[in-house]
Amino acid sequence: MVFEQLGVAVIRPEPDQFEAMTAATIASPAIEASEPEQVEYALANGLIEPGRAVPAEYLRGYQAAVNQLIDGLLGGARVSQRAVAEAVITAPDLSQATWGLYASRVVESQFSGRGIRVAVLDTGMDLNHPDFAGRSITSQSFIQGQGVQDGHGHGTHVIGTACGPLRPAILPRYGVAYEAEIFAGKVLSNEGSGPDGGILAGIDWAIRNGCQIISMSLGAPVGMGQRPSAVYEEVGQRALDAGTLIIAAAGNESSRPLFIAPVGRPANSRTIFAVAAVDSSHAAADFSNGGINPNGGEVNTAAAGVGVYSSVPLPRRYATFNGTSQATSHVSGIAALYLQANPGLSALDLARLLLRNTQSLPLPRRDVGAGLVQAP
Repeated sequence: MVFEQLGVAVIRPEPDQFEAMTAATIASPAIEASEPEQVEYALANGLIEPGRAVPAEYLRGYQAAVNQLIDGLLGGARVSQRAVAEAVITAPDLSQATWGLYASRVVESQFSGRGIRVAVLDTGMDLNHPDFAGRSITSQSFIQGQGVQDGHGHGTHVIGTACGPLRPAILPRYGVAYEAEIFAGKVLSNEGSGPDGGILAGIDWAIRNGCQIISMSLGAPVGMGQRPSAVYEEVGQRALDAGTLIIAAAGNESSRPLFIAPVGRPANSRTIFAVAAVDSSHAAADFSNGGINPNGGEVNTAAAGVGVYSSVPLPRRYATFNGTSQATSHVSGIAALYLQANPGLSALDLARLLLRNTQSLPLPRRDVGAGLVQAP
């Protein structure tokens, strides 16, 4: 497979040809790099709650904030009754919208993503989901023998967060860019995995279709000291040159506080925008990978990734997931809002705008990058 837009070819040589191909790569100045094809995976950290339940993590975080105010009053600290009242008044109404939309100020934004093309490369989409009836949806499968219809659930969930409706059939609202044009590329199978060749084909398809944002809630773990993929670094740069920002999940291999894994592939590429996950108290999610690899792989920003409620295939319709996947889809939707607000913005300037407009968090850049993403 040759992707001229990306400057990449995927070949499957016979075993006795592999050494010759490697030698040719070293000898030819026309070939920048060659590397083995890998398998990438959907980066969900699991279904945590069925149906429309309010995330327990949010309730604990809000309870802690209220308790802190009460303790201040009882302990003689200068916390006014007005401060307590304002805390209650401004508490998000989770019956109307998810906590992630409140945390990123999406519910306050006047923008909808109208006119912006967002490609979500994942396990496909439930094209029969009633919340997306009447939407502009272009779809294609890059998994041999499987259609776009989502037999896994992850793809429908992240598409819902990035581009779900303003007023779903059943509240709360869970989607960011509710008028964006959806491009659903199935690059991961119904089992939740797919080779680089299909992912590169999906990126090529999205760029050729004029998608300004490519959201990839997928990846694979890397080791300490492992350099980013030269292929994905080049692909990310070609996408930027074409006016497309690739936004990808940092990965879920950590087990904080005892172990922090490095940002996974392909999000560790310097030309791809990497997203970490926070919980409702704005702490780094225990599974979220960090920018600890000295050879590349920083976190750029963070978003809601714990207790994220969104769409899933019928008959279930809705579910709640954890993962840097869910954080990535928040950022991708918000990127569409910024593009609507700033027509003609380049892909690189879009990345810079996302970084400038964050809520600073008292956490290391290793964990949350510039901070918590905020909508325009």
